[in-house]
This record gives sequence, C-alpha cells and structure tokens, in this order.
Amino acid sequence: MDSMLPEEARFLKRKVKGGSIDVHPTEKALIVNYELEATILGEMGDPMLGERKECQKVIRIRTLNESTNVGNLAREIIDKCRLIHPTKLPEVEQLLYYLQNRKDTAAPTTGAKKKSELSERPLDGDLDATEINETANINEIEDYLELLYEDLPEKLRGSALVLQLARNPDNLQELFENETVVGALARVLREDWKRSMELSTSIVYVFFCFSSFSQFHGVISHFKIGALTMQIVEHEIKKYELWKEELARKKKACEADGKEKSAEKKTTTERRRSLMG
Repeated sequence: MDSMLPEEARFLKRKVKGGSIDVHPTEKALIVNYELEATILGEMGDPMLGERKECQKVIRIRTLNESTNVGNLAREIIDKCRLIHPTKLPEVEQLLYYLQNRKDTAAPTTGAKKKSELSERPLDGDLDATEINETANINEIEDYLELLYEDLPEKLRGSALVLQLARNPDNLQELFENETVVGALARVLREDWKRSMELSTSIVYVFFCFSSFSQFHGVISHFKIGALTMQIVEHEIKKYELWKEELARKKKACEADGKEKSAEKKTTTERRRSLMG
C-alpha cells in the first residue's frame, strides 16, 4: 500500500453525486442510488489516486401507513438525507404514495419498534465500542464506509462493524487495500475523537489490528496513528485526574457537612439535657 499511498499524499477529497430513487421491492423503504468518488490529493492539490463506486442507501420507513401525511414525510426525508436534492420532493412524494398504497409483502414485524428508523438517533453510549448486535460482512464494506460520513450514531455503528472485520486476520489485507476506508477511519479519528470515547476506541482498535502484522505498519505511520493515540490517551488521563480532584472535593465537602451536622446534633442534645435538669 506504500506505493498506493505515498508520503506526499496529504488530503482525501470526497465527492458524492446523487442518482435515481427507487422503492424497495419488499420493504417499506426507499433506495437512493448515488456515485461516490474519493480522490487522494498531494500537497499542491493534484490528484494522486482516485476511485469511483456506485452505491446505494436504503431509507426504511416502517411507520408508513394509510394515515401518514406523505408530504410532511417526504420533506422530513429530504431534510435528513443529503443525498436527495430538494428539487426531487415531488418524486419522493410519489414514491411514498406508491409505498403507502402497495400491498405489504414483507414479513410482519413486532410492535416493539414504533419509531421510524429514519428518526432514530441513539445516544453516544448506546453502541459499545467493540460490541454491536449485527454481524459484519466484508462484502458490505462500502456500506460501512458510507456510515463514516454520516452523523455520530452512524459513525459509531460503521466503526464497530469495520472493527468486527479487522479482528479477523483474514480480512486485514482486503481492508488494507481499500485506501478509501482506511483514509476515512483516520479522518474520523482525527476529527471526532473528542466527541466520543467509544468511537475513538473502535478506530484505534482497528489500527491496533493492523499493527499486529509488519506489512501493515506503513499505513499506521502514514496517518500518524501513534502520535494521535498518545494525544487521546493524554487527554483521557487529564480528564481522569480532573474527575478525581472533583470527587475528592465533593467527598471533603460531604465529610465537613456531616461533622457540622453531628456537632449541631450534639449541641441540641446537651441543651435538652440542661433544660430537663
């Protein structure tokens, strides 16, 4: 990979071009087709390596029913999916109307999930850094790459799935050869590590898996993962020390408050005895 990612490569340029929108054949969902072009640029901005891929994003709308306001739902989808241009609002409305009136051919689902997947945004801690209730597939790596360009919850999910793959040594070579995925992981780590400890742990763990084999050390050096990891560790140590100091102050305040209340209680008891005597 050193020949494919030379030292003079510095920047990753990502370009997304929206495409057609279709309905899912069996689910209440829209399929957004788009083209993803990733280019590695040199210091002078000249393209050094590029790759273009056709991708798809599935938007599931499980709460769509006969009483759903299709117009409002279409606007919500366009607001939340940057792959769909606002000028496609009428097309999205038509597709939703078709889904609304189409006979459901999918298997019935339980009522446990009442919210639409579109609107769900789990909190930072809802996804464990190394555990996820989903099995990763190396053939779906482009889908996981897409998640790394979304909001924090999607980045958490995408990094956890990539980590699943990286923990299997059989997948490391293929991951290593996918410059776009490796570059995206390094970028997310560099930009978002302060936002989520879970996210940074997952990505650092991926690079740790690479570090177990000498042929992959080049990519770790190239993206300066070692220095960044030390920066993250130092930051967490400082946070831990601040938490310790704050805990000690609160403990001291509680002890002082307890002594003061004990003294007041003792004084009150002595006064009562004096009055009774």
